[in-house]
Amino acid sequence: MGNNGRVTRPASARAARLDQVCAAAVEVARAGITEVGPDDVGDHLQVVAEGDRLVTHYFECRLAGYRGWRWAVTVTRAPRSRTVTLCETVLLPGSDALLAPGWLPWQERLKPGDLGPGDLLPTPSDDERLQPGYLLSDDPAVEETAWELGLGRPRVMSREGRIETAQRWYDGDHGPSAPISASAPPAARCGTCGFYLPLAGKLRQCFGVCGNFYAPDDGRVVSADHGCGAHSETLVEAETAVDEMPTVYDDSAVEPMAVSRAAGSVESGEPAEPYGHS
Repeated sequence: MGNNGRVTRPASARAARLDQVCAAAVEVARAGITEVGPDDVGDHLQVVAEGDRLVTHYFECRLAGYRGWRWAVTVTRAPRSRTVTLCETVLLPGSDALLAPGWLPWQERLKPGDLGPGDLLPTPSDDERLQPGYLLSDDPAVEETAWELGLGRPRVMSREGRIETAQRWYDGDHGPSAPISASAPPAARCGTCGFYLPLAGKLRQCFGVCGNFYAPDDGRVVSADHGCGAHSETLVEAETAVDEMPTVYDDSAVEPMAVSRAAGSVESGEPAEPYGHS
């Protein structure tokens, strides 16, 4: 703050004054875009003061696939000189530019099903889903094969890994909210199906493997409250025998007709004719 009570700003914080000579050098800036053809440089959009006798000209970019991008050409001049020279030329995105998605490490880009034949997926040494096999676990099924150093697997799933796996399975296509499960009869749940093979350990409480050859989840892990129409207790109801009704003739629509007697015929009241037999 100065002696007169006014707030003074440092020179670096003051707004740069637009140099009119550099601002008028639009064609000089346009000619500096040599990376592409003239048809790929559009209209002059604006000019911005970057510093003393230093301005940037912005031009429309018409390159295919670069909608909303702008050519930025920075020019300058020496003190008391009217000759403008180029500093740099870059292609910058505008406010509505099409941008590529942000870069992600491969561990975050990898999706289920991306691993193909011959591919190798290294597991980090500090993966929180795993823990050394010699550590005590809260799952008896894990401790049966991993409790003694050197005899079990080097690493086993940690509690966090099992919880993450269980939640993923439960929320996936083989949980209770799957479309095939929602459309199945309410009583057709995997936990009561004869083809349901429960998992070992604590996951046994919620998950098993489907062993029905005709079920869409055959060979896959399903939740106990998942379901489908191939439940073992979905039995075919026996057909009930239907009593045969007696045949009824409707004579009311019968039209009586006169029939002439053939030769040798007699009325019912007439005596029978002798045939000459003894």
